[in-house]
Amino acid sequence: MAIHAEGIVAIVIFYLLILCVGIWAAWKNKDSGVGEGSDRSEIIMVGGRDIGLFVGGFTMTATWVGGGYINGTAEYVYLPDFGLAWAQAPFGYAMSLVVGGLFFAKPMRSRGYVTMLDPFQQIYGKRMGGLLFIPALMGEIFWSAAILSALGATLSVIVDIDINMSVIISAMIAIFYTLVGGLYSVAYTDVVQLFCIFLGLWISVPFALANPAVADIGVSAKKAIYQTAWLGKIEPEDAWLWADNFFLLMLGGIPWQVYFQRVLSASSATYAQVLSFLAAFGCLVMAVPSVLIGAIGASTDWNQTSYGAIPPKDKDQSDMILPIVLQHLCPSYISFFGLGAVSAAVMSSADSSILSASSMFARNIYHLAFRQSASDREIVWVMRITIFVFGSLATAMALLTGTVYGLWYLSSDLVYVIIFPQLICVLFIKGTNTYGSVAGYVFGLLLRIGGGEPYLKLPPFIYYPGWVAQEKIHHLTGDVEHYVQQRFPFKSISMLASFLANVAFSYLTKYLFESGTVSHKYDFLDAVHSKEVMDKTTLVGNQDNIILSELAPVRQALGGALAGTFTNTDVLSDDGESSAESLHNE
Repeated sequence: MAIHAEGIVAIVIFYLLILCVGIWAAWKNKDSGVGEGSDRSEIIMVGGRDIGLFVGGFTMTATWVGGGYINGTAEYVYLPDFGLAWAQAPFGYAMSLVVGGLFFAKPMRSRGYVTMLDPFQQIYGKRMGGLLFIPALMGEIFWSAAILSALGATLSVIVDIDINMSVIISAMIAIFYTLVGGLYSVAYTDVVQLFCIFLGLWISVPFALANPAVADIGVSAKKAIYQTAWLGKIEPEDAWLWADNFFLLMLGGIPWQVYFQRVLSASSATYAQVLSFLAAFGCLVMAVPSVLIGAIGASTDWNQTSYGAIPPKDKDQSDMILPIVLQHLCPSYISFFGLGAVSAAVMSSADSSILSASSMFARNIYHLAFRQSASDREIVWVMRITIFVFGSLATAMALLTGTVYGLWYLSSDLVYVIIFPQLICVLFIKGTNTYGSVAGYVFGLLLRIGGGEPYLKLPPFIYYPGWVAQEKIHHLTGDVEHYVQQRFPFKSISMLASFLANVAFSYLTKYLFESGTVSHKYDFLDAVHSKEVMDKTTLVGNQDNIILSELAPVRQALGGALAGTFTNTDVLSDDGESSAESLHNE
């Protein structure tokens, strides 16, 4: 196996830069928030709640603009019969950030939560919070594994080095600076990584366009030259499928801890909203070079390149079109800039997901569910251990599991179908309870799993209207794979069914218990007259000085007594709403 010395040098320089920035950020902010009464564990999770617009905008954008984002966008633009019309991620995630900023960022930040799961445990109790942790954790871990796997394949295309070694080294660096500095290191390295992505891809595009093997992409956008036009089109029979996928991206992109970690670290509720809008714009801007690279791939006569006569789509390498274009249509010194961009994209997402998963586990599972008396130092160590464990788990899955993309697709669907409707209920629907939450969870899970998952070769047991039998030919092996395509928007219908089940069962059980139709002794979840649902005294870190007025609906947190939940107290007046549990108990 040939080793490209220039590529190795470029990667080493880039990785050292990221590592140094991560360590510098940890050192620079090592005392941030400590003097204001904030716990060290909370500082690792959400910084000192003092992330400004510049760093915050970059880190929120970089969280979405990952390896899957730039590679996937280029792939769909390149793929025949798909094209730009089916490259939904840029617009879908941009709309997700807009909707999140308009409706979710302000109430979450104003109420001073530390993780996305806090309102669930506050309203539905610690057991239901633990149940909702499962799809959230799966989403974060499988996402990290998927993009690490993409990184390994990308590096092997351009630099021709061992995939396993490149994945392990990349993961180790991301885990190390996340361990050292928490959110501060993740946020500051995101600034560098986003700059590298932007610069690396934009430097590559002009060279690829100028290659003599590439036809005019303006012509190939609407007219077939070497393959079908790259603008693509949506056939009438696929309209519902397209809409289902778009709503999955737009609404399913909201209930992720990686998003709310940035929202909750903002210096005010208004800033949290502005960060979301900035990131939406950033996602669209960062997608442009990926779209152009996909269009270039679709407009190339590969017989004139060093790649060979058979185009990538006929070698089942469409998912690698971005690194292939960098490798075979750009000079070698330029392709290494692009390589740095891809590496940056992967690490900027992997570190965020690992930190998010460990934050939810340490706070919502270990601390609030099992050891409410745990010291801050103990929680910090649990976070550090889980950062390493979850990072190692994602790395192992990237190396050993061939179905990592299928696992991520399914888990991201479950986040949309299960967690999103429950998030709406805890923030905006008065009176939902644990019985409704369990019902919504079960309904959403069964309806989504029932539709099957072709990527995991999971057959459906619910055949929705409009389903069709399809076949996929693997060009390298000649194998024919048969699967069922559900053209009905069953994911969005499953989400709506989960939401309606939550509301209906909540009000039904509330009526049955409160009217005396069913005795309170059968309220085995303690949901209607709950003793187990957490109030502010549970969610705060210091309970010694809680006063009665702080348990009533408040506009502003008072003093260090609420430091475990609220750290930057002066921003709470941004939101005139009362606390989440008061809305549910009126």
